[in-house]
Amino acid sequence: MAGFNRMTVIGYLGTDPEMRYTPNGNPVTSFRLAASRSYTTSSGERHDETEWFTVVAWNRLAEQCNQYLNKGQLVYADGRLRSRSWEGQDGQMRHVNEINADNVRFLSRPGQGQPSSEEQSEASFDPEDLPF
Repeated sequence: MAGFNRMTVIGYLGTDPEMRYTPNGNPVTSFRLAASRSYTTSSGERHDETEWFTVVAWNRLAEQCNQYLNKGQLVYADGRLRSRSWEGQDGQMRHVNEINADNVRFLSRPGQGQPSSEEQSEASFDPEDLPF
């Protein structure tokens, strides 16, 4: 039986996308997404958790992400989870997990950033509202 490797994340860009080129001339863009959730404990205390994800897009998708995305925008990204390791300049091994994106949807209008904390608490996110 074949395996299935798929990650889907909806979150806000924590940084502007960074585009670079491979030695072969292929464009690659990476950006960080923050996906947050809020919950209330049994004692009534409210908690917020934020997980950070690195998303990597290639070729035409990389160019589109670099051109149209900005810090603070809401984004849907899905693709394969990829783990890689390398030795840093200090001689220490580094490890990273990345989402190698097959699909990135821009959920915010251009120039529309992350809502304020008041707006976030007043309006909850419903996946049924997504345009796809």
